[in-house]
Amino acid sequence: MRIRRTFALDLHEDPASIAEYRAWHVPGAVPRGVIDDILASGVRILEIYLTGNRLFMITETEETSSEHGGRPDTNTSDATRAWEALMWTFQKPLPWCRPGEKWVETECIFRLAAATASMSAPPQ
Repeated sequence: MRIRRTFALDLHEDPASIAEYRAWHVPGAVPRGVIDDILASGVRILEIYLTGNRLFMITETEETSSEHGGRPDTNTSDATRAWEALMWTFQKPLPWCRPGEKWVETECIFRLAAATASMSAPPQ
């Protein structure tokens, strides 16, 4: 079984900076060491979406494969530390972050599967 987690983070509100951040994420731009660290941590799916200056990250891990469960920025290899330092020049914490917090896990408040399942359940 896979575990899906989602996270949010903002970029600085500068079109040139956002364009550069996007360029760092095209296929082949993320350093191989970072990709290897992500895979070694048990993450099987990692997608980042952008709207305006807000980022959303989706991760999926095998239930037992990752000690950090798909949480970003927890790997401490040299490659990933350097990558995170570079990315932090483009990123800024959400206003409600705790000091030192970067990617914030989001809360799922609606699932279509659960809604449709409850529709077929007999009334209480």
